[in-house]
Amino acid sequence: MTQHCSDHGYEKSDEDNALEWVDQVMATVAAEVRRRRKELGWSAQDLADKCEVIGHSIPRNVIANMESGRRSNLPLVDVMVLARALNTSPICLIYPVGYIDDVQRLPLEHPTSTLDALKWFTGESAELGAEDDMLRYFRAHRAAEERLRTAGQEEEYAGYKARSANNADRKAEALRAQASAAQAAEAAKVRLRKARAFIKEGGVTPPHLWSDLAAEVDPPESIPNSIEENDV
Repeated sequence: MTQHCSDHGYEKSDEDNALEWVDQVMATVAAEVRRRRKELGWSAQDLADKCEVIGHSIPRNVIANMESGRRSNLPLVDVMVLARALNTSPICLIYPVGYIDDVQRLPLEHPTSTLDALKWFTGESAELGAEDDMLRYFRAHRAAEERLRTAGQEEEYAGYKARSANNADRKAEALRAQASAAQAAEAAKVRLRKARAFIKEGGVTPPHLWSDLAAEVDPPESIPNSIEENDV
């Protein structure tokens, strides 16, 4: 057990700090569960019933003990089910952005903003290292896939506008929009191919693509021989 000395004597030990941090995390989750439950106008029994429907029982007395600070542990599975029952996500119970300004991410760290802590927890933080590349590739894949679908819809709509235009100016404007959307779709395809290539290089299976996208994105000759990682 390590104690830190200051001008005023000994400060809390690392072990004490760790225990206090655990209590803080549990208290934050408990307070947010209570706040959301009250906001929905539910009793503890109502929330317990919702958890039962989800398939993981959390009895009323367990919820009451958690909210009052009498519960000594809080399993992750309970946080997941409580979040679903309360129509939110688990991360919003752990790091309730907007309701708590600062939190302590880990026992021996200084407090940081709740939003920064949330980004760290979800992998959105700039602190990502090389071991987190796969997460970045999957996010790039999702973004490119969504952009490709959006661009396709925009191109289709612009084509309709061009066909139904009642004068030359409107038709020309619609054709320009159609060309711009087609260009955006091609750029998204390139990013999607690169993301899938990096995922495969990591020995991981890329996300499933619907047949209409797979035919355009995944033909054998479509994967470039040389890919720059910062292009993803």
